[in-house]
Amino acid sequence: MLRIETLCLEKGLRMTDQRRVVARILSQAVDHPDVEELYRRSAEVDPNISIATVYRTVRLFEEAGIIARHEFRDGRSRYEQTTEDHHDHLIDMKTGQVVEFMADEIERLQAAIARRLGYKLVDHRLELYGVPLESEA
Repeated sequence: MLRIETLCLEKGLRMTDQRRVVARILSQAVDHPDVEELYRRSAEVDPNISIATVYRTVRLFEEAGIIARHEFRDGRSRYEQTTEDHHDHLIDMKTGQVVEFMADEIERLQAAIARRLGYKLVDHRLELYGVPLESEA
């Protein structure tokens, strides 16, 4: 059983066959698909699944804290499974590709800035937007 499906069961969510399909698609995703892409992939597995079912399932998983929604300035909500491991995102403005990264120096700097301003940092989300260096020439 894949991680999202396991989390759904642990949280007591009723798992229909179609919810299981969406859970599997999300668990296997190496990108950050939007609902339309999730629907396309889900329909390849179960041609009877509707886009409304995918929307409802995504909303349910998000409300349960199983997946996270991101807005990467492209007008689409994109999703990924939540993890214990924190990471940030670099978005390629030409292709829309999302690169996940972890940088200890950024984490330390953010915590230091929060402390300097009188706060303890409890959460953050960092999104960087760029173009490939070779495209500047």
